[in-house]
Amino acid sequence: MRCFITGVAGFVGSHLAERLLADGHEVCGLDAFTSYYPRKFKEWNLEGPRSWQRFRFVKANILTADLPELLEGVDWVFHQAAQPGVRTSWGNEFGQHIDCNLIATRALLEAALRSSNVKRFVYASSSSVYGNTTLPAQEDAPLHPASPYGITKLAAEQLCTLYHRNFGLPSVSLRYFTVYGPRQRPDMAFHRFCTSILERRPIVIYGDGEQTRDYTYISDIVEANILAATSEQITGEVMNIGGGTRASLHDVIRLLQEISEVPVSVDFALQQPGDVLHTFADTGRARRLIGYQPGVALREGLARQFEYFSRHHRPLLID
Repeated sequence: MRCFITGVAGFVGSHLAERLLADGHEVCGLDAFTSYYPRKFKEWNLEGPRSWQRFRFVKANILTADLPELLEGVDWVFHQAAQPGVRTSWGNEFGQHIDCNLIATRALLEAALRSSNVKRFVYASSSSVYGNTTLPAQEDAPLHPASPYGITKLAAEQLCTLYHRNFGLPSVSLRYFTVYGPRQRPDMAFHRFCTSILERRPIVIYGDGEQTRDYTYISDIVEANILAATSEQITGEVMNIGGGTRASLHDVIRLLQEISEVPVSVDFALQQPGDVLHTFADTGRARRLIGYQPGVALREGLARQFEYFSRHHRPLLID
């Protein structure tokens, strides 16, 4: 298959590209190298995909790219690109979230609709669409995003559903629950925790550490994308993709202390606006419709991530 990935230089996009290439597909990946975090991280992410002859990289913004040309002959579209960040989506940053998360999604949907070949459009949604909700969260639960970021992800997800209902575009939306693993974004908790441990600095926690998350290992997220692209009769669906276990930040720190064999100290900071207290996914729909089943338990995934960061820590600190 010919595949198109937006946000290919990001955490999820680069792992997805590697898996598709390893499975024998052709991949064209687009990334704008936005300034949310240093470009050097994204360049490192691309080292694996760029080693394949069947990979083509396009540096461009979705809003200015020649999308009809890029989607010519493409079978699967994986829309991973977004402006991330619950905490940074307040105030003047909201305009960038609207452009990157909502308007860019509409532009890509329009281009996919005009393509004669697109068989599946997989959208990377987020557990942020729920806000503080009854757990485990089910897809038909009331949606009350707690941040501007969550609002933009929900609006883009609903656009995907509308394009399916009104025009038959074969879209599928996957609500990711806190993704972690090697090459995780530098602003995300586990990346910061691993860095602090390796540098023998206190780990900073926003809030009291009792907040819980459903943590999903990167290979499970990638597998869910492949299943969403290849499964029959699921277009128009929205599905939770979680890791199957729920843990507090204190639980995570205890596991990292065991894994690293390094004493860990913690500094507490004020809880940030938009941070929900708890997340936990009901993945029954994804299990029934696409056969999704998380395969990496939290302790194993943390060990893999810490081992990766231990090997790559020094180069990651180079400015």
